[in-house]
Amino acid sequence: MGRPQKRDINWDNFPNEKRAHLIEALSQFVTAVRVQRMDEVIENRTRYLTLALEDVYQPHNAAAVVRTCEAFGVQDLYVIENRNNFKPSRSTVSRGADKWVDIHYSDNTTSCLESLKDKGYQIAACTLNQDAVPIDQLNVDKPTVVLIGTELKGLTQEAHKLADVNVYLPMQGFTQSLNLSVCAALFLYELTHKIRRKIPEWPLSPEEKQILKLRWLYKIAGHNYPLDFEQS
Repeated sequence: MGRPQKRDINWDNFPNEKRAHLIEALSQFVTAVRVQRMDEVIENRTRYLTLALEDVYQPHNAAAVVRTCEAFGVQDLYVIENRNNFKPSRSTVSRGADKWVDIHYSDNTTSCLESLKDKGYQIAACTLNQDAVPIDQLNVDKPTVVLIGTELKGLTQEAHKLADVNVYLPMQGFTQSLNLSVCAALFLYELTHKIRRKIPEWPLSPEEKQILKLRWLYKIAGHNYPLDFEQS
């Protein structure tokens, strides 16, 4: 188990027609320009690629990673809190990006990674191990999770055991590692471009797009709609 999740309506249980009706109703409380922008962003969202962080606790880094996921269209971020709580700074670093990214919490590395494997993901661990492959050579024929640990200690033994492949960022200087948030940004930049070029299945499904739009509209304008509508 992870930390308690904020209550969220399970839109998956709603019939397609009901979701469409709610989107139409909630859109009345949002400007047409904002709805159009929302549609454009959703068209570029993906769950084919995701990011998992193990025991990252620095608020500045945490916030920067959330913003990076949002900027590159990565919808899901998995946070493993074995020892450290993930506390993104609500400063200008994140700029509210956490509203648009789904952050999933777990307090156990093994259960989190095994769950992702069960969903069909390969685990690509960011490491300097000798068997690591350069990030541009990573095979993305399967949905992929990029797994990153703390700057000080890296990934735990449990994480390494569950990794399907080790990856690294090639560098030409004396420095062998980068700030965690910079590392995450470079990984996501490379891999989001690769999957968009090579993987036809990278976008969300039509149903996922509909549900995400409804969730976002409800976050923005749900207070304008009767609170009991979800039961109707």
